[in-house]
Amino acid sequence: MMEQSVDNSESQPEECTQPNGQPTLRVMDIVAGTSVDGPGLRTSIYLAGCTHHCPECHNPQTWAPDAGHPMSVDEIVHEVDRHGFDVTLTGGDPMYNAAAVIPLARRLREAGYRLWCYTGYHYEQVCNDPVRAKLLEYIDVLVDGPYVHARRDISLLFRGSDNQRLIDCRRSTPDHIVLWSSDF
Repeated sequence: MMEQSVDNSESQPEECTQPNGQPTLRVMDIVAGTSVDGPGLRTSIYLAGCTHHCPECHNPQTWAPDAGHPMSVDEIVHEVDRHGFDVTLTGGDPMYNAAAVIPLARRLREAGYRLWCYTGYHYEQVCNDPVRAKLLEYIDVLVDGPYVHARRDISLLFRGSDNQRLIDCRRSTPDHIVLWSSDF
């Protein structure tokens, strides 16, 4: 079965803002204390919006960009701070609306949280898009690539299909990808 090609040229949605000028993100859910979206206990933030539409997607309810409910960066950070776990950005696809996610990622990084991010884009595509590449500056590990049901492998750590990679963003460059490794 052929992997889906991912168009990196689609326009990103316009940012919504609150009266104070702070970006508003469409949040499907925030799950604290999960252990399936990265190492240790984490807070996973499920963002709305995804154009990949992977067959057999685990979260198709997140595809619509207007799904979920609006939350400000302050509201999301407050929820993360209540639990103190490292953070995973997922969805949907956080890279779908990278411009609006950057302020959140920056705040979380400044507060000392380690960040993982799931995306249907390939790392190389993210690096070649200036806005998405900016979001990478705040991410520790990027789980890249679309979910491909024909390549599903439940033995894999923190991903659903064997085409997806766990990329160590702190050690990788656009020309040299370093995969994240674990003692798990």
